[in-house]
Amino acid sequence: MNAAELAEHPRLDPQPDLNPDPTLDPTLDPTLDPESSPRAADPLVSIVIPAFNEELTIEAAFDRLHGVLLELRVDYELIFVNDGSRDQTLPLLLRLAHDHPEVRVIDFSRNFGHQIAVTAGIDHARGDVVILIDADLQDPPELIGAFLAKWREGYDVVYAVRQSREGETWFKTWSARLFYRLLRRMTDIDIPLDTGDFRLMSRQVAHTLSSSREHHRFIRGMVSWTGFRQTGIPYVRAERCAGESKYPLRKMLQFSVDGITSFSFKPLQLATKFGVIVAICGFMGIVAVIVEKLFLHTTAVGWASLMVVILFLGGIQLLMLGILGEYTGRIYDEVRDRPMYIVRESYNFQSEAKPRI
Repeated sequence: MNAAELAEHPRLDPQPDLNPDPTLDPTLDPTLDPESSPRAADPLVSIVIPAFNEELTIEAAFDRLHGVLLELRVDYELIFVNDGSRDQTLPLLLRLAHDHPEVRVIDFSRNFGHQIAVTAGIDHARGDVVILIDADLQDPPELIGAFLAKWREGYDVVYAVRQSREGETWFKTWSARLFYRLLRRMTDIDIPLDTGDFRLMSRQVAHTLSSSREHHRFIRGMVSWTGFRQTGIPYVRAERCAGESKYPLRKMLQFSVDGITSFSFKPLQLATKFGVIVAICGFMGIVAVIVEKLFLHTTAVGWASLMVVILFLGGIQLLMLGILGEYTGRIYDEVRDRPMYIVRESYNFQSEAKPRI
């Protein structure tokens, strides 16, 4: 679909206000006991698919999801969140929404990031269960049937555990394993190892996440924080079916910082401990410089005292300021209380039509 065709394309059931207050929905009772709530034999399944520059994968992702869900014979909606894509992702999504009433599209005004796109999808999902999956097909849609089976057994969260990661460099595999283990040691939340955002959540868990409006979001950690009954299913993560990863090293490092600072104050505590260690090392350095000054006579006049003061105080101050800055920046983002995301347009959200099964 080119630009001219897009301009003539009719808007599909636009819904101007896509930032609802989930507490206004009387059907979402946070006091509901998940142990006693019945599991529907034929639940409405909401699939949330964030997409950023995924023109090469969108149609393949739809075909696989559509085929799996038809085979499972469940009512479903596919919620694609266009996270400010600059390629043909949006026109392709509009075409799918025009041809398939179960496809719903949220179009952001700009790129807000993967975790915010996932949040928007959760906010607007209507299903009894909400499933998160990326458009790159590294996570197999065929696992949805196993997710639903565990949900019917009474679990509120079913997450996929990566047994191996095909098509990824040794550095990315090693760094991912290191991150999950470091995060687990630094937080009091039991975040499962080697898990991504590919998971199923019950209606109650999704409602709980929607009611939490923190801006620096780490979805897998927030899901673990909610509690409820959770279990994992092992799988092998495949290569991307097309396109490039949207998480280069820079974004992975920022994502790691968000994950750690969202659920742990230990970096602040480590700053104190590290400061003590550096102070001890600095004291030992002072002793060494004094010995060199008094007995070896190999130092320039004034050099010893100047270097000790600069290295000792400068190193500690910069380290502490960096850690404090990370937490202060997050406080600043929260107190501004800006919208987490801005929806430019939405499609098919007023349609009550169910997919053909």
